[in-house]
Parts: sequence; structure tokens; C-alpha cells
Amino acid sequence: MGPSKRSRLKIAALEIGLVAAAQLAAMPLMAAQQASPTAQVPRDWIDPHTGHRIVRLSNEPGSLSLYFNYDAYTPQGDKMVITTPRGIAAIDLKTFKERPVRDIAVPYRLLFTGHKTRNVYYETLSKDADGPKTVYAVDIDTGKQRKITDIAHGDIQTINADETLLGGVMTDPTASSQSLDYFKKSDSRFGQANYQAKGADGKPLPYADAKEIRMNERLEAKIPMTMFVVDTHTGQQRAIYSSTDWLNHLQFSPTDPALLMFCHEGPWQKVDRLWLLHLDQPGAKPVKIHQRTMNMEIAGHEWFSTDGKTIWYDLQTPRGQDFWVAGYDIATGKRTWYHLTRNEWSVHYNQSADRSMFSGDGGDPNMVAHAPDGKWLYLFTPHRVIPDAGIPSPNSASLIEPGYFTAEKLVDMTKQDYRLEPNGKFSPDGKWLIFRSNMFGPSYVFAVELAKSPR
Repeated sequence: MGPSKRSRLKIAALEIGLVAAAQLAAMPLMAAQQASPTAQVPRDWIDPHTGHRIVRLSNEPGSLSLYFNYDAYTPQGDKMVITTPRGIAAIDLKTFKERPVRDIAVPYRLLFTGHKTRNVYYETLSKDADGPKTVYAVDIDTGKQRKITDIAHGDIQTINADETLLGGVMTDPTASSQSLDYFKKSDSRFGQANYQAKGADGKPLPYADAKEIRMNERLEAKIPMTMFVVDTHTGQQRAIYSSTDWLNHLQFSPTDPALLMFCHEGPWQKVDRLWLLHLDQPGAKPVKIHQRTMNMEIAGHEWFSTDGKTIWYDLQTPRGQDFWVAGYDIATGKRTWYHLTRNEWSVHYNQSADRSMFSGDGGDPNMVAHAPDGKWLYLFTPHRVIPDAGIPSPNSASLIEPGYFTAEKLVDMTKQDYRLEPNGKFSPDGKWLIFRSNMFGPSYVFAVELAKSPR
């Protein structure tokens, strides 16, 4: 028997990176409607196509790990937080045992862990996606919680390096548009809007094309938005930046408490997506991270390296044709581009804590790369291009540093419905890639061992 209706209502509003604050409504996972009982989902097996060991970490259907750029680990690297139909749970990363942290009897969204403390942060949700919320911090070991603040409008998306500030974004509460209302309605199975649209011939468009149409409508609505911060000790809130651009994907640097990255959301070929804002510089204006030089060039799904020195992102030159993972050195502006193939393109990439390896979570044929064989989890080894005979180009220090990935397949994701994005994340010790999957019907949290198992 699946979880009760009440327990199903406890998991809500997954942050998926392509949604603004207005989209982060309560989106309960209807686990009871998903077919496979847990008894039929293996706990430990070897992928026959890759030779890598996979372990199921979560106990219940409807469990989920966090979005790829949200910190899910304690600073000591011993535990990871997930959502379950009952509330917040922790996975012991040595034993892989799941333990409840706190049961939550109302719709909520798990946010992230802290960079310094052993706190887990979450917010309760109202029926209105952009409506009132309450933000809490919970000790991962004791389950004891404290209230941080009430938020009248908007949504929390990030926490800074010293855990003194939360960062969020809100839409103008007086704004109303058909496009905004559309993004308040979400498909509970996948944690994002159920994108639907029709083409000129009146026939339904494929999912990816329908998503582009709806994203463009939301962008063109020019709805006023404001980014804000919350003092985690006093609960005091203040606005830091306002715009009619679609503001989203807020990320504080993991090492600089005053450095905030955010994006201009929308179809990537229409927007300059990547921006930095220095909160410790009065009157500072956002700094654009990537300058387009080609028609239909796109960049996005950005994240900070663990040392806070580099911003990495998906780059395509042009869209859907040539694929890179691009790096921007914050201190120097130096750029590094690693090339990869169409099948290796991934919805999200990530980097190991020691910054030696990258991962990719693949994608289905309807997505931007239209990869014929892209439904895999990948481990990427980066390589720099070495000049022939050691003779570099003139002014090489000011040019893009080229490179390429060699790929190893980790998990066969053929049965994954990619409307639920796997969001691979390296374990702190660099030995596992942790991901969420619906390959067995319901969603669970899994880990694949990076070292290949002996056959």
C-alpha cells in the first residue's frame, strides 16, 4: 500500500532550475499512483551494461534528492539530506542507512544544508506558489528546529558561505498574467510545470518544444521581480535587486559570503543568463559572466566549484549542435572550455569536491541535443589541449583554454522519464555519484559507485 494522502502532501515544490519563485508551489508526489512497490526495487545490483554497482539509498517510493546545485551534505561530509513522503531524512554516507530527521505534516520544500553548521533548511508552503511561507533551520542530528522568518511573498533559493544570509526572489504580488498562472500549476510526478502547447497545425508539440513556448511566454510577460536576502539571526529582510527580467537560479558562493550568482530565465538563446552581484559593494551592478558571440549560442545550468573560484556551465555553440562544459575564473576572467559529444550532453553537469572529475546525467532524444543514445549517467575526465611541440598561440593567456572530456558510462537510464531530471551529485569522498530516478516507476534516491565492480 502506498503512503496516505496526507503523507503524500508533504513533499512539495522541487527546485528545478528552470522555474522562478512563482513556480515553486506545493507539488506533492503522488506516490500511491506509481506502480512499483519497494519490494520490487533492488537494493543493490551491478548495471549489466556498465559494470558499475548501484545502491538504492532511500526506503520509500516518492523519495527525492536535491537539485544538482543545492548543497545536500553536512560540512563534515558524513550525511546527506533527502525528502521522503513523511518529511526530511538523512542518509549516513558510510552505512547508507536512512534515518528520519523531522516529520513534517504540512506542504513544505527542503532547501539545502548549511556550509558551516549541521543545520538543514526548509520552508513551509501555501496554496499560492508565491504566497506566505515560513523558513526553518533543523539540526540534522537532533531534529530540533528554530524558526528563522515568515515570508509574505517569494521563495528562498540559496544560503551564503557563513550562513548569515538566505537569498530569495519574489514576483510582484499585484502582478497577474496567464503565463504566471501557468507556472503555478505543476506536474506532481516531475516537480515542474506540465508543459503543453500546440503548433501552428493545431497538434500538440513535443514536451521540449512546448516547454520553450511556455518559457518564452513567461519571459515576455515582463513581470516585476525582486531579489532579497534574509538575516538568519534576526529574520530581517531587505531587497537587493529588482527587474522585469525573469530572475531565478540564485546561488551564493560557497566561500565568499557576499558573492551572489543569479540568472535571467527564459529560452536560453534569447537571454543573457549568467550574472554575478557583489553584495559588499554599495551600488554594485550585476556583472555578466558570458558574452554570446554566435547566433543561437546558449549558456546555462551554472554552478560554483567547491572552492568558489570557478563558475561552470553548459555551453552550446550553437544550440543543439556543438557541446561544451565551460568554466569562468572569477578572479581573472580566464575561460576554459571542455568539449563533449552529442550523446554525452547532459541536462546537468557537476564536479567532484577535489575538482578532478565531472559528471553528467544524460538526456532523452527530445531534449536540446536530440541525442540518439544519451540516456546514461556519465563520469567525465577532463583533458587540456596541449600545444603541438609546446608552441602556444600568440596571446594564449588571454584566449579560451580548450579541452575535452573522455567519458565513462555509469548507469543505463533507458527507463528514466527525463521529466524527472536525475541531478547527479558526487559524494563528498568522490567515490559515488548520487542521483534520483524513476526507472522503476516511483522516484527513489540511488548511488552508483565510480570504481567499476569486478565481474
